[in-house]
Amino acid sequence: MISLILFGLLAILLFMSVPIAVSLGIASTAALLISGKVSGSYVPQGLVTSIDSFPLMAVPFFILAGDLMGRGGLSQRLINVARILFGRYTGGMAIITVVTCIFFAAISGSGPATVAAIGMILLPAMAKDGYKKGFSAGLVACSGSLGVIIPPSIPMVIYATSANVSVSKMFMGGILPGLMIGVTLLVYAWWQSRADGQKPSDYRPSRKESLAIVNDAKWALMVPVIILGGIYGGIFTPTEAAAVGVIYGLFVGVFVYRELDLKGLYQIFAGSALTSATIMLIVGTATIFGRALAIEGVPVLLANAITSSVDQVWILLLAINVVLLVVGTFMETIAAIIILTPILLPLVTALGVSPEHFGIMMIVNLAIGMVTPPVGVNLFVASRVSGLTLETVIKGAIVPTFLMILVLLVITYVPAITLALPTFFGM
Repeated sequence: MISLILFGLLAILLFMSVPIAVSLGIASTAALLISGKVSGSYVPQGLVTSIDSFPLMAVPFFILAGDLMGRGGLSQRLINVARILFGRYTGGMAIITVVTCIFFAAISGSGPATVAAIGMILLPAMAKDGYKKGFSAGLVACSGSLGVIIPPSIPMVIYATSANVSVSKMFMGGILPGLMIGVTLLVYAWWQSRADGQKPSDYRPSRKESLAIVNDAKWALMVPVIILGGIYGGIFTPTEAAAVGVIYGLFVGVFVYRELDLKGLYQIFAGSALTSATIMLIVGTATIFGRALAIEGVPVLLANAITSSVDQVWILLLAINVVLLVVGTFMETIAAIIILTPILLPLVTALGVSPEHFGIMMIVNLAIGMVTPPVGVNLFVASRVSGLTLETVIKGAIVPTFLMILVLLVITYVPAITLALPTFFGM
């Protein structure tokens, strides 16, 4: 009965377009109070304790660092470097889009931030070069999802906190899966551009110009080296790395590239604060929702029911993939991770799947959810920055989304792709 109230009220509130954090909070509070198993102070105390976590401190820092670097000139310089490397090939601008998203993903940790930062610059350039607008916007939306797969990744931090696993190990495990998806999108960008009759660009910078562009971008190219190198080298923790990223982005944007002024800094800090507050509210209410499920014994009952009927891990993983792909179409990524991790993780670990492998599988699933309607946040961002209708962006994202699902299946059934680097480095 209590579980019915919990899920039923949540479904009603979401159907009424109540924000996800508010819906989770109301449904959880109502179910807990009706059950009478906890006191009235349980919910406010849970909201505080759920975000009282050192690893979670990385989230607002990575959000702020991504905003500082995106608006401080780093994204434009990454694009300039990609142009001299790939601009001469068929589909050069499309290839540049994917490559730049891969690099920026290693800076921002956010899918929507990657779509916004790269889309605002490259979508007009692709339109000028004659690329189909739907193809361009769909490619940017799908490539932007790499922001949560290639480390540093905000959802990885949330999952590591929920599953009680190492953030560093999650970051290391996400590198090869992220690169696999990136290479797949690169091949698609080249193939589709060739099919559409795109000609190689006439852009041929001299060696002197190329060296000048790379030299100008050296500060941007150093970001992944500093953040990821510092984490894996044992110099600082992921949370400390996020703080270092903020300081580095602020220094480069203000004193090196000089593209940030006081007005710009105010807008960045205000926007980052709003985003961080929204995420933390979702984390708090989703945690309460998960605890309500635990109090009612839902994860245990579900685990027993499934493990008693499914004894083959490949069937379970396939079923979980389907569930996550469906959930990703209508639920916000962070809320889905916090709610579903305590339910699904015991199922897979009981059959020998490592928590890190499952975590990457979950995050790739939910990254695909960012480009699937009705709640595909990357689609909305791409639509806004391109000025195209949502339907046009969705059509352009169909093929790359299907390719991402194929790569997801490979990642699911070949755990070595996720675990190779953590194992190699003894993590």
